[in-house]
This record gives sequence, C-alpha cells and structure tokens, in this order.
Amino acid sequence: MRDAQEWAVPVLIDADQDVIIAAATAAGKTEAAFLPILTHLLNRNDPPGSVLYISPLKALINDQWDRLSRLCEQLEIPVVGWHGDISSSKKHRFLKSSEGVLLITPESLEALFVNRGSSVAGVFQNLRYIVVDELHAFIGSERGKQLQSLMHRVELVAGHRLPRVGLSATLGDMRLASDFLRPGDADRVTVIESKNSNQTLQVQVRGYIQPPMSELKKIPVPSSDEEGDEDETENKASPDFAIADHLYKVLRGSNNLIFPNSRQQVEWYADQLRRRCEQDGVPNEFWPHHGSLSKDLREQAEQALKTGNQAASAICTTTLELGIDIGSIKTVAQIGAPPSVASLRQRLGRSGRRPGENATLRVYCKESPLTDASSLSDQLRQGLVQTIAMVRLLVRGWFEPPRAQGIHASTLVQQSLSIIAQCGGASAADLWKNLIAEGAFPNVEKSDFVKLLKSLGEHELIVQDSSGLLLPGTVGERLINHYEFYSAFTSDEEFRLVCDGKALGSVPVSRPLTKDQRIIFGGRRWQVRDVDLQAKVIIVAAARGGAPPQFDGLGAMVHDNVRAEMRAVLADTTPCPFIDRGAQELLEEARKTFTALSLGERYIIESGGKCYLISWLGDYANDALRLLLNHVGLSCDNSGLAIEIDAGINRTHEALAKVGHLDASDLESILANVENMLREKWDWALPESLLMKSFSSISLDISTAIVFAKSQTLVK
Repeated sequence: MRDAQEWAVPVLIDADQDVIIAAATAAGKTEAAFLPILTHLLNRNDPPGSVLYISPLKALINDQWDRLSRLCEQLEIPVVGWHGDISSSKKHRFLKSSEGVLLITPESLEALFVNRGSSVAGVFQNLRYIVVDELHAFIGSERGKQLQSLMHRVELVAGHRLPRVGLSATLGDMRLASDFLRPGDADRVTVIESKNSNQTLQVQVRGYIQPPMSELKKIPVPSSDEEGDEDETENKASPDFAIADHLYKVLRGSNNLIFPNSRQQVEWYADQLRRRCEQDGVPNEFWPHHGSLSKDLREQAEQALKTGNQAASAICTTTLELGIDIGSIKTVAQIGAPPSVASLRQRLGRSGRRPGENATLRVYCKESPLTDASSLSDQLRQGLVQTIAMVRLLVRGWFEPPRAQGIHASTLVQQSLSIIAQCGGASAADLWKNLIAEGAFPNVEKSDFVKLLKSLGEHELIVQDSSGLLLPGTVGERLINHYEFYSAFTSDEEFRLVCDGKALGSVPVSRPLTKDQRIIFGGRRWQVRDVDLQAKVIIVAAARGGAPPQFDGLGAMVHDNVRAEMRAVLADTTPCPFIDRGAQELLEEARKTFTALSLGERYIIESGGKCYLISWLGDYANDALRLLLNHVGLSCDNSGLAIEIDAGINRTHEALAKVGHLDASDLESILANVENMLREKWDWALPESLLMKSFSSISLDISTAIVFAKSQTLVK
C-alpha cells in the first residue's frame, strides 16, 4: 500500500470521522477511500449500506464507475452512476433497493431532492458515507455552496451525522479545506497528506517577442476549418508559429497535454500541429479538447491519449485538469502565463507518473517589443515574471488557498426554492434554520434574510399562504420545473463590444466594470461608455493613450503571494536557472526597469503627467483599490501590475489618504458605479444590500486595499 492508503484504513473503517485525503494525481486516492469504506459495508450485519460519491464531472463519474465496478465485482456491491446520460431503468433499480455506491453530480443530487422529495429519506436511510472527489474544484464557488448545502440536507433526511470524505490532489490550505468539508467543525476533520511525491520536476520557460499589432494584422491566421496551402513565409513574424514549430519538434512521438489560455487558441494550435503532421506525411497526433466541442470529439481526444498504442497530444483548456484517467503524460506545455499555481500543480500531476520518470513542464511566454510608449506592465515583462514567480512557488510547494469567504447569496435563492419544492412548502423559520443557522450560509444576517424573502415574493418566486407556509410562486414554479434549475451556476457570459454601432468581438468578463473604465481588446485601448446587462453589450469608444499592455484586465485573478514573489524575482540579481536565453534577456530588461525606477523602495512613480501605483497586491485587492480611488474622484485603470492614475503625485497621495479613511462596510457608495454586479445565476432576485455584500465577498478585497492606502499615507 501507498502511504495515504495505509493511513486511511484506521480513520475510515468505522465510519465515525470526517477525512480529507490529499495526494498527487494517480497516487491511489480512490482506493485509499474505498478499500476501508467497502470493508465497512461488508462487515455490517444490519441492512446493506450505501455510499454517496459526489463528483464535479459526468466524465469523471463514468471513469470512476469503471474503476469501482472492477473493485466491487467480486464483493457483490452494486455501483450505480447517476447523471443525465444514465438510463432511467438503472436509476429506478437504485431507488427500489438503495444499496452500494451511488456516483452522482451535485446537479443530479439537487434534482433528486426536487423531484423525489417525499421518497428521498428512504433513499438515504442506510447511507454510511459521503465521498466528494476533486474537493478543490468546489471550494470558493457557488457550486461549492450548493454542495455544502446538499450535504447538510442529505444528513437531515438521513436523520444523523454522516462521515464526509474529501479527495483532492491540490489543496492550498488544509484548514480552509476542512472548514469547507465540515463548516464550523474543522478541528474534527482528520487530514491525510501523502508524502509519496518524490517527483523530480524538469522545467523550461521560453521567451518570445510579440511583434507590434500593426505587423500582426498583416499576418493571415488560418481558421481551424481552413484547408488552403497558403504561403506561410510572412507568418514568421508571429511567435505563435515558432511556438507551434517547437511543440511539434519536442512533443511528437509521446503523450502530452498543451494548455493555451483560450478556446480560440486551442483550435488554432490544434490546426497548426495537425498541418505539420500532414506536411510530414505522418498520422495526426494532436487533438483539440474544450467545453464547446461535442462529447464525441472530446472522447476521441481522451481515447487517443488513453489507448497508448499510438502517440497523442491534447491541446486543451481546463477540461483535462481534473482526474479523468488519460494514462501517463510525458510533458505538460503551457502557452502564456498559467492561470494560477494551483492550476499548474493540477496540470503537472498528469506528468511523470511512470516509475523513474520526471514530470516535465514547458512554458512559452510572449512579450511585446519595448518602445518609448510601452506601458509599465510591459516594461516589467509581466507575463514572463508572473510565470517565473509561479514556477518558484510551485517548487516550494505553495499554491493558492481557495477564496472561501464568498457569501454566494445567489445559491441561497436556489437552495430556498429547492427546499420549498422538496417539502411541498416550508416556513421561513425552517429555511433560516436549515440553510443559515445550521446550514451552508452562516454569514447571511437575519435582516438580509427577511429582505431576501420579501424580494423573492416581489419577483413572484414564492408566495405565502394563510398559515404562513412559503410555496412556489408563478415564476418560481416555472423555473423549478425547468431542467436548468438544478445547476447553481452559469459560466461567465461573454459580452459583445460595440463601437459606433459596429461589433468588435466578444469577451468573457469576470472583473468589476465601471463607466469610463478602459479595457484592452484587439491590441487597442477602449473606454467603456455604457453597459447593457440584459443584452450583454459593452458600448465603447476608442481611448487615447500609449501602446496598451498585453494584459487585458479581464483574465484570471492573481493572488497576493504571486505578486509578492514577482517583486522578489525582479529584485533578484542572479540568473534564473530554468529559462532559455530569450527569456533571460527579457528578464534582464525587466530587472533594469525595476532598479531604475527604485520599485524595491517605492510604490508610486510619476511619468508624463500620470502616476503609476504598483501595490504588489493581488487582483482582488487591486480591483478594490481602483474602485476606491474612482470613488474618491480619481480616474484610474487597472493594467495588471500597475494602476494607471490620471493625476500627479500630490493628488494621488491625497486620494490614497481619503481611501485610507473609508469604511469597508459602506458598500452602497463604494459600489455605486459598478455596472456588472449581477454575476451569479440568481443575483437578479437579490435585494440590493445583499447583492452588494455577496458581490464584494466574491470579487473584491476591500479591507486589504484600504490598509494599503493607509500605509502609503504613513510613508508620505
């Protein structure tokens, strides 16, 4: 047995403890949990027991069904998958005889409560364990809140506390993970961390110069369905072609995962690499894999990786980060800065799984050529330095803890309607007790809950009968009966950018938007004039200013520790051992800028009538700082590392002094100009005060921003 499997036996065998098993991908977490769990089921003399296994993905359920079925075959313990693709006859068999292992997603479990409310207690009467796979994928999201609420509701219908077992490869903070698994009782969660990851990591980061946008516009970039043999000699101006050449050269003949940072780039690189196979007259080894592809095409890529009789590489988004079994991977390639250290860790868990094999990471960073008009973020080589910082943190074993403080009041709306549907009506006191006082939403105040019920009534989601019982309203009835009700979340919707009536394209927006804010799209700066939330349209006008940074202001959120490590990378004078010559030259440029501007000692620099505030804080605090400076009358924009302020240094210091005295709880005035607070699925039904609290808890770090502003006042 591996260490985690050995340690799991005594803590799981008696079904009397909550347990987290954290181990690398392919370290045998499933067996660590299920060998003692199945032993417990076999040793009991009373009615046959059951296990509830909750997974974030249908594909992972299918994968685990195959694995657990082989394990349970000779034990005569049934294993039942339950999601939209499973036949109703198999589901009915489990409902009639609820024994064995039930593999289910949160959405299907929600549907079970809503559609079979009267019989759900019988289904779970002999439940012995709740197992949550890929625990890290849930923490800090509205789906995670839904899961916490559902686990509590399962215990309510089962009539007793059930041991909860969390499985994960990537957990940045075990205390937070324990508190997520058993809210309010984290001290009683037993944590098992595998020490069997003595894996050697091989890393190379390569640096490339991205030509100016004026040159790139001349380059014909083939679409994924284009078959022409156009002359690509002029395409050499773009580093993407050089990166595709290098990927083809070093990855051919082995199984690999390639992660660009967008679906569009997935398709482009898959097309380019397929063309190179065709040009060399060899079978295609490169397959696209992302959420917009059909199930058949995704499974084609998974099967190519899994069969092992021919080399295959998947060019993918986050879809292949989680634990679907795709066999052994030689190399993980990342194009552009990774979304997070945790994401990088999760992706690398796929590599070097064979005995004696190293885990291999190749990262390709594109930077802009420097001119007199280059932004400070570009001068500091933000993408490259962020990548180096993330690799250094990864090697030290650090990754981002989840943001678990989000209220996620949107999910409270869904869970309230779900309980009302499950029970055929519920009192306000029942909802308060089961969802807030003892449930998954302890940070919601009673006054806000009263306002919420009133708002749900105004939106016709609920009505109250003469006895005080809350029932579905006209709109509520219709929404509860729709299949989309069971999901607590929606993906970040894309907003269309429109200038003078002409569509510029679409972007997913996950950051706070305000009027007059500048954003970057298509290599140009644009100023936000208006936001139409219903139509998902952002009206923009061309904005003045120098060359825009590569950073678009709309991407993944960077943690405080990553920015602190970026500062350390720039302050360091020794060569970085894992980057190529091109990247080393780019890093030297950035370090010279850092030293010349004395950014090791000061946070504000003045240039050309503007100020640049470099807080070295993460994006949650920086976004808050921008909003707070806007709130006290300063026009500014967040461009990644630096906040660009349209004012001189004295006015900037005055504004920071005002921010330092703001009250972080005064959300009504701080968030007055934010245009896109309706971020989660049911936010439209929330009262304004609860919407603001929920939005700020999920999207901003206002307190840290105010503390930073106060510290700058003291420095001055």
